[in-house]
Amino acid sequence: MKLTVYGKTYIEKAIHYKVLFTCDYIELYLKTVLILLVVGICSFFFWLLFTYWKERWLTIGLSLQVFAPYIHLGSISMMVMVAWPVAFYVIHLEGEAKIRRYKITSNERRRNKMCNMITKLRALQVAVVLPFFLILLCLYVVPWGNHSPCIQEKDKLGPKPSFFGHRGAPMLGPENTMMSFEKAVEEGAFGLESDVQISYDKVPFLMHDYNLRRTTNIMEVLPNASLRNPTVFYWDFLSTLNAGRWFSHSWIRPFYHMKPLSEADREKASKQKIPKLMELLKLAQREKKLVIFDLNAPPPRHPARYSYIHLVVSEILDSQIEQHLIAWLPGSERDYIKDRAPGFQHVGTFYTLEELAKQNITRINVDYKRLYYNGLREYKAANISINLYIINEPWLFSLAWCSRIQSVTTDNIQVLNKINHPYYFMTPNFYILMWILLDCASAVFIVAIFYFHW
Repeated sequence: MKLTVYGKTYIEKAIHYKVLFTCDYIELYLKTVLILLVVGICSFFFWLLFTYWKERWLTIGLSLQVFAPYIHLGSISMMVMVAWPVAFYVIHLEGEAKIRRYKITSNERRRNKMCNMITKLRALQVAVVLPFFLILLCLYVVPWGNHSPCIQEKDKLGPKPSFFGHRGAPMLGPENTMMSFEKAVEEGAFGLESDVQISYDKVPFLMHDYNLRRTTNIMEVLPNASLRNPTVFYWDFLSTLNAGRWFSHSWIRPFYHMKPLSEADREKASKQKIPKLMELLKLAQREKKLVIFDLNAPPPRHPARYSYIHLVVSEILDSQIEQHLIAWLPGSERDYIKDRAPGFQHVGTFYTLEELAKQNITRINVDYKRLYYNGLREYKAANISINLYIINEPWLFSLAWCSRIQSVTTDNIQVLNKINHPYYFMTPNFYILMWILLDCASAVFIVAIFYFHW
């Protein structure tokens, strides 16, 4: 009976341990699956962010060039506030370690247990204090490696960049209409930027999109053809479409920061039509404004498919505009254009310096995010004028100004033109003074906080 009891006890223990082992195994398996699932989901979301938000990351990098000095000074102030809970926790751990040290007895096992606990408490103290002071040390010395274009001497600041009105002034009037270009002129634009397409009967007109749905009333007039390319229509039809009601009467504003239109402007906008290129050229000639445009090639089988550049050049020359007011951006057939219209100012994109020199181009038109890489230093050193697009935010315009950029293309000319000095501008001496004062003050406060808790 005793053996049976012992045997039964042994079997029960074996079953008990087997159940525990099985539960531990299942728990470990579930934790592994959960970790892999979390890693997979995080990896997927990071892939999405880096794939579809690539442009946003570049903008964040640019913003650091402007805000880094302020983030640095603000981070030191934040570390002073964080020092209070860190000091409280570290001193609390020190108190625990002292109490356990006093409780150590002669019992070897108990002594070892107490020593292990004290060691863990010390390790926890180091794990809390060491990162805190390492981060603080980095913040104290980070200005030595910090470069911000907006930290410079006042006498080295370049002139304020000029403005190209992007499709006119699209926050004040419907884009690519005469009202929009007139508003840009009123706001002091240096040049007017647009997009040129060719109608089926070879009339150059102003339109950005590859269909007419967004900026005209074609859905009311000819809904079945609303997705067709604008160049497949004759000018007689295009000229009848309304190109402003979408802007003036829509409850969705085209731009978030756009101010409400006055009643007169609302009425004027609602009557806008698609303009010819000739109308823009006459306005530019009258107001002595530069004209720059993207020229879209007509689709295959279009009557002007292979002659659209010659057609547009002839239109420009027929308008009698002064040739130096044309900033020619399209890259095709430059030799023909230089021969036919030698006074045009040729504008490149991100060509190499050798290509620019070969084609005698002294101005480039590039995406503002290129500033993120090297500030376009090579082009500035070669005396190449730089135009950046699309600059709408005051901080971004301030960065372009501090970087000695000559001109910007903007939707927000009415705001940027009122900026008389770059935002977030600091002289090096002022920044160094603030840095040293804040370092000293924060060190005194942090020492005082630790001393108080001790």
